Order: sequence, then structure tokens, then C-alpha cells
Amino acid sequence: MWTNRGMRGDGRAGCRAAFCGIARGTGILLVGIVAAAGGCGPPAPPAAAIRLDLVDHDGLLEAVARQRGRVVVLDCWSTSCPPCVKEFPRLVALEAKYRGRVACLSLAFDFEGLGSVAEAARRVEEFLRTVNAGRIVNLLSKEEADVMYRKLELDSVPAVYVWRADGSRARRFDASDSAARLGRPFTYEDVELEVRALLEP
Repeated sequence: MWTNRGMRGDGRAGCRAAFCGIARGTGILLVGIVAAAGGCGPPAPPAAAIRLDLVDHDGLLEAVARQRGRVVVLDCWSTSCPPCVKEFPRLVALEAKYRGRVACLSLAFDFEGLGSVAEAARRVEEFLRTVNAGRIVNLLSKEEADVMYRKLELDSVPAVYVWRADGSRARRFDASDSAARLGRPFTYEDVELEVRALLEP
């Protein structure tokens, strides 16, 4: 069961993290079936190990600043947000397509203050493994989700931030921006168009 606490009075929808098991069991079952199948085709290359760093707001800004010199894409998400889970593989694909030119980061909002950060981390790591996100810089807010939302002045996830190589912010894709600027929810096609424009000489 998932809870969408990002629905606003004006009808704009987003997700605020609450516990949900969506997309976790399916991914693990699929991995198990593929492994059991054995000799079906050539073996896949080994996936990069998942590293998940715990950050507060200052730590997040430091992680972004360390990528200066490259375009930076930060995906804000939660395992309890179905649109986030659906779109996350597009971040992985974006990293693969622009590797070395674009730094791709993810920030999970799974710690709600209920339970422990370690429990949230296990949930996030499990999902990240299913989408082979080992080449992404993966972060988990160790501050309660509502605190991080407030510090980022963000209403809900999914949201994607894009920074120029000089460290200045180019765009924030979120429900409010999309409604005003696009008249529809944003997609990773929109994000990639922004990235490509920033990479042009």
C-alpha cells in the first residue's frame, strides 16, 4: 500500500514518501528467474556495486559541488512514489549515454522519521540493485523527508534538478514548474533536452 501525500488542493499531484513495497518484490523475482534460467544467452556484464551515502542538506550541496566541471542531474525520488520508480531507469540510461560529461545523482526521500535510517537504506539499496544504479551517485536523506523538502523548497517528488558545469542551477523540474511551463508532467525527454542544450559548445 502506498500513500500519496503530495496531492495538493489545486489538483497538482506529486508523491511525499511514506512506506511502500512497490516494485521491490517484482525486481527481485525477475532477477531470480533470470539467474535460474542459466544458459540463456551470453552472461551479462557484472553490475557496479551499489553505494548509498547518507546526507543532510549541507552534504547534498557538497555532493553536487564535487561534480563541478560537468553538467549535473539530481533525481529526487522515493520508493513509495510510483512515478519516481517508473522513471528512475531513465536516469540510469542518461548516465550511460553521457558518461564522463554528465554527473547523475539520486536523492532518496525514504526516511520519514518512522523506523530508522538503516531500514530506509535497505529499502532504497534493494531497489537500486534492481535497476543497476551502481554508476549513479546515490544519496539518502538522513534528515526526515519533510525537513529536506522544506530546505529544498520542494513540494513533492519526483523532481529533477539540473546544474550547469560552472555550478549554477539551470532548471528544476517539478510538478509546479511543469504545470506552469509545460502544461503537463515533465518527462526525462524534457530533462535530456535541457542537458543536451547545456552540453552544446
